[in-house]
Amino acid sequence: MRAVSRRLAVALAFAASMAGAIADGWAADGPPAKELFGGMKLPTRADPSSYGFYSKGCLAGGVAIPTDGPTWQAMRLSRNRRWGHPQMISLLERLSQDAAKYDGWPGLLLGDISQPRGGPMLSGHASHQIGLDADIWLTPMPSRTLSANERENISATSMLKKNAFLTVDPNIWTPAHARVIMRAASYPQVERIFVNPAIKKKLCETWKGDRTDLGKVRPYYGHDYHFHVRIKCPADAAGCKDQADIPPGDGCDKSLAWWFTDEPWAKPKKDPNAKPAPKPKPMQLSDLPKACAMVLNAPSVDSEWAATYSANGAAPVSALAATPEPAAAGAAIAAQMPDNAPADVPVPLPRPAGN
Repeated sequence: MRAVSRRLAVALAFAASMAGAIADGWAADGPPAKELFGGMKLPTRADPSSYGFYSKGCLAGGVAIPTDGPTWQAMRLSRNRRWGHPQMISLLERLSQDAAKYDGWPGLLLGDISQPRGGPMLSGHASHQIGLDADIWLTPMPSRTLSANERENISATSMLKKNAFLTVDPNIWTPAHARVIMRAASYPQVERIFVNPAIKKKLCETWKGDRTDLGKVRPYYGHDYHFHVRIKCPADAAGCKDQADIPPGDGCDKSLAWWFTDEPWAKPKKDPNAKPAPKPKPMQLSDLPKACAMVLNAPSVDSEWAATYSANGAAPVSALAATPEPAAAGAAIAAQMPDNAPADVPVPLPRPAGN
């Protein structure tokens, strides 16, 4: 396994000189990149690495978080977006455990993380392309295991009042919501937390704890049903591009007040004499980092090797014990899948011991 990973890592490093020809092989009017990456069911068999930017890149060596853990459940299983860089998966497992232990939050309902090889998605996101973004519902995890049908169809809970723009509903919002968001922001590897501007305002007005990390919580459109966690590029990911540093301070200033003016919500004025703008061209494979052509065409892992990792690189947090033999691991995790789970979605399994 490691020998294969090293060989593929060399191939990806060589992509700067070779992958351009591969990418150029896809004509500008060829399949959009979202169709190419959205059609991949499994990740590459490679050492994990994120290439490019959060909204323009791909992921090698992605791992999946199991459908269920002691303090999380994955939602929207049919999307097959439970994959990410191991550092992202480890952080989600840790956050779920810390929030349950310290914050009165019973567990995380996990939305989209990334596709098996990252890249643009068929629907729903501009980012989430390099395995370093994750959506977490603002609905606490129930005490029972949700069925596959429920995971596809139930909706997350908005924190906003109905018919009251940019106003948090005090009958829905709780101190535990604030605690789980600020818990996520407290981890040093977390770069940003995106929330609705009303939620940011609520935190600014009510958070009485340490406000050092409040500046990481950034207001943005949407995000009233979930919060979005983004972590920094891993230290060894040479091809990964971080966002600019956040401004100093807690963010409870004029930059937040701007969201409560008309400007962010105003529709752009149209010139009646202007020619119609051309329809935006879908992102092509050639628009992504050159390494992404290699990632797209690389061999897949065996489904048994779709793994999760603990933060210290030992047995997966989700395994809760020494990693069993592959066959036993497959049976154990498959047994956790809800009834009527989508048949064409790979089951995330722990990596066999020693690999």
